[in-house]
Amino acid sequence: MSSASEAPKPHILIVDDDAEIRDLLSRFLSKHDFRVTTARDGREMRQALQDWAFDLVVLDLMMPGEDGLTLCRQIRTDSSMPIIMLTAMGEEVDRIIGLEVGADDYMAKPFNPRELAARIKAVLRRVGGLTAAETPESRTQRLAFAAFQLDPTTRTLARGDKEPGDIPLTAGEYDLLIAFVDHPRRVLNRDQLLDMARGRAAIPFDRSIDVQVGRLRRKIEDDPKNPALIKTVRGGGYMFTAEVRPA
Repeated sequence: MSSASEAPKPHILIVDDDAEIRDLLSRFLSKHDFRVTTARDGREMRQALQDWAFDLVVLDLMMPGEDGLTLCRQIRTDSSMPIIMLTAMGEEVDRIIGLEVGADDYMAKPFNPRELAARIKAVLRRVGGLTAAETPESRTQRLAFAAFQLDPTTRTLARGDKEPGDIPLTAGEYDLLIAFVDHPRRVLNRDQLLDMARGRAAIPFDRSIDVQVGRLRRKIEDDPKNPALIKTVRGGGYMFTAEVRPA
């Protein structure tokens, strides 16, 4: 019997039409301190989401019927739960679209289950889904920039000059915003942002940061096509132009 102080195991939902992959990941992740539920299609995924509370979804992109992009959009309509997308090797366009519709990270098939487990832990750390002993030093200071307030303790963003209510951010968007507010008015290249926001090195032609910047701009810029807060620096990367101050 677990002690009262023992943290619950993170609950992972695996959605993949390949029975061998579902079984492999279920057995591997269960041995590495995760609870695992599997689903073979969208119908089983929706049923699982109704029946259980999950910390993260691993979602295959290429499935018959409703594909991973469709299911990712469905999850994102009412949840900011982290999503890791599994994509075919070399399908950069599919990875970019997956990030556009709200996935937080991706892995190309074939993959090493150990690497996926490490990626899951990294994403959960960023959203506070692991125990305090495994989580980097927590933030408590609320921050303000432009008309916004960012609360790291609840990982929420609010805008004071419009109707009240939090602006929903995915884990990837939140981590990217933190990287920017930690380095205001400094040019950050894509490799730096990928390392700061996602804790891993870039691969050649990795455009995932550009996708996440576009998503974040749509949420904080008055005119995302003519951004004032996140400026593109030609040949360099991006600069967060706002003054950041304690709220």
